Amino acid sequence: YGGMGLDFSYSIAVAEELGNIHCGGIPMAIGVQAGMATPALTRFGSEELKKQFLVPTIAGELVVCLGISEVGAGSDVANIKTTAVRKGDEYVINGGKMWVTSGCQADWMCLLANTSEGPRHRNKSLFCLPMNLPGIHVAKKIDKLGMRSSDTAQIFFEDVRVPSKNLIGEEGKGFPYQMLQFQEERLWGVATVLTQLETVIQETLDYTSQRKVFDQPVLHNQAVHFCLAELATEVELLRSLLYRAVDLYVEGNDVTKFASMAKLKAGRLAREVTDSCLQFWGGMGFTSEVLVSRFYRDLRLMSIGGGTDETMLSIICKHMEILPSK
Repeated sequence: YGGMGLDFSYSIAVAEELGNIHCGGIPMAIGVQAGMATPALTRFGSEELKKQFLVPTIAGELVVCLGISEVGAGSDVANIKTTAVRKGDEYVINGGKMWVTSGCQADWMCLLANTSEGPRHRNKSLFCLPMNLPGIHVAKKIDKLGMRSSDTAQIFFEDVRVPSKNLIGEEGKGFPYQMLQFQEERLWGVATVLTQLETVIQETLDYTSQRKVFDQPVLHNQAVHFCLAELATEVELLRSLLYRAVDLYVEGNDVTKFASMAKLKAGRLAREVTDSCLQFWGGMGFTSEVLVSRFYRDLRLMSIGGGTDETMLSIICKHMEILPSK
């Protein structure tokens, strides 16, 4: 379909390199395009849907967004309220989506909606939804703390009619399809953050070695260089966890637990690294002139987007059989 036919480890290599971009929003937007909104279509979509949506998306001719979260359903995906009711050869969609990355410019959306009144883990389906259909309203571009180079939209659907052939895979299988997409999304996010955290630490090393306080470089204080050494060690440990999860995933294993652990650790570490390093920049760290302040804002999303830290902990507990599965 226009890709290189390589396994998922190569996507992670790309994600790590994209982490060299000095912001979080652009790698995130590319990640949505390349590995967050298209895996289900690749695995389960019809040949017709792949030719219509997947091929031009891979080629960069179309922009895709992912319609999952809602005002009342963020990390609790099963609680979404948007409906897609079958009427003849069409589905009629009503509801809305929130926090849609690239939603203001997208040509199509990978949409999750309820297609029946059944159990909430078995009543959802995924659709390829063209964004130029009547009844789709992009309400606003959301003003965010960070990731400001990536547009984020709130979108409403009012009696939107989409052909039934735009259903991805089987009706009622949307929830497990999306859970598979989430694993790739979370691993991609971890990979981009790795490089960004390394950049923050290195820039802080460079700055503190030059900046003098009380007649000596800030870096020469044991509290500073010990802290940076600890943070660098934590980043390397996260890299090892990521690579283990990716290797297992490429071999065909279920890596829900390890992907969730990596996502949890990446979010926590992003907060610790950026906050600790910003402190060592002093007043300069509180300005918009230095990279550490931008990453402080951008990477805060890692503990929220794609599933909160608390959601990751719940998933890990279930896989450790601490909590019963629902």
